[in-house]
Amino acid sequence: MSDWTRACAVADLPSGLCKVVDVEGVAMLVVNVDGGFHCIEDVCTHDGGELAGGALCGFEIECPRHGARFDVRTGAALCPPAYQPTAVFPIKIEDGQVWVRDDRWD
Repeated sequence: MSDWTRACAVADLPSGLCKVVDVEGVAMLVVNVDGGFHCIEDVCTHDGGELAGGALCGFEIECPRHGARFDVRTGAALCPPAYQPTAVFPIKIEDGQVWVRDDRWD
């Protein structure tokens, strides 16, 4: 899949907040950290739970179920119980809109 999908307007996602976007059945978590936008898969690699709703502190999001933390820039798992990274996706800002895409099968 190489098409870009509109996630939201920049103005609709203030710093420190996240938004879940479904892109052809893949839940993506779009995050604004101090005006920088990042996109990771909305899945904790520990048990498949959603990361949305977890605390966002700087570039780290904490899984609300068991406390695993992930870097929203790289998808890296930062502490147990997760050891595997979650996927990261390309993101672009164009004409005040946030766009994402799943490039894993390009």
